[in-house]
Amino acid sequence: MRSAKTYVLVPGAGGSAWYWHRLVPELRRLGQEAVAVDLPAADDAAGLREYSDTIVLAASDHRDVVLVAQSMGGLSAPLACDRLSVTELVLVNAMIPAPGETGGDWWAATGQEQARRELDVREGRSPDAPFDPLVTFFHDVPPDVTAEAMTVEPAQSGTPFEEPWPLSAWPDVPTRVLSGRADRLFPVDFQARIARERLGLTPEVLPGGHLVALSRPEELAARLVK
Repeated sequence: MRSAKTYVLVPGAGGSAWYWHRLVPELRRLGQEAVAVDLPAADDAAGLREYSDTIVLAASDHRDVVLVAQSMGGLSAPLACDRLSVTELVLVNAMIPAPGETGGDWWAATGQEQARRELDVREGRSPDAPFDPLVTFFHDVPPDVTAEAMTVEPAQSGTPFEEPWPLSAWPDVPTRVLSGRADRLFPVDFQARIARERLGLTPEVLPGGHLVALSRPEELAARLVK
């Protein structure tokens, strides 16, 4: 019988626990516990340390924790590993920072923009079109979920992007990388290169775009709990 763990779910930019609302019941259906974290994304006084403190506070009563980090969550979730009983860190379409690198510098340092432009060209979109979240993020999310998401405009302070990533090395915990095959922000081949270069890992590819917890919660839950 599969042992139960607690999946602590760290969102990306905007910091809303709502992002995980379709995944939480799927994890529980598989006999697991799930804790969706709300980060202080709108607070300009909150940086990476405050984000990691929030994660620790949300998970401090749990053991056998699997930390799951979406997108920007890759900056803060690793910082909580030394203060929790973490059995695994799972990066889902996530930023993978290097020691001393700011989140703001990450984009150019990794070549994300060039990778995004090349994918747009390959798939027939104009790489110079104005940013449209419906195209980049919600292209594979169900219409009703997209409509609900559009009712709230999540704020994201720039403070966490201005701080050098403080760890001298990646945490010494088992790490997996999950990449959405249809991610238009962090193309899957881009994610594979960064995971290989920075962690020596090969991502597991699954269906879905950047917001895979909204578009493919059943598949994501199955991959997390495998």
